[in-house]
Amino acid sequence: MPMNAEDVRRIALSLPDSSEKPAWGMPTFRVGGKIFAALADDDASIGVKCPKEDRAELIAAEPGKFFLRPGHDDNYAWIRVRLAALRDTGELRAILTDSWLQAAPKRLVAAHPELTAGTG
Repeated sequence: MPMNAEDVRRIALSLPDSSEKPAWGMPTFRVGGKIFAALADDDASIGVKCPKEDRAELIAAEPGKFFLRPGHDDNYAWIRVRLAALRDTGELRAILTDSWLQAAPKRLVAAHPELTAGTG
């Protein structure tokens, strides 16, 4: 069964100190005041934090899953993920957790070592 907006919301809000706040007419998920995920207005994809240097490799490896919105994502450490292309909630959780780790304050990341297990 494909992932959907409710799966994104449930997992994103399960991460420590996460909150939901609308921005640009869509739900965004934040930690420490920083956005780590945003649902697209059609609920078919999400935007998440991703180092610029990693984006091309991810898109080349799985173009049906990862993409950039031309003219919008070019200058930001951000990538888009098609929800229908995800295998399961474990993959969605891994993507959202990785984005959360990039946005969260260092003290919060340090307080949750279980979230960094297997990421390095």
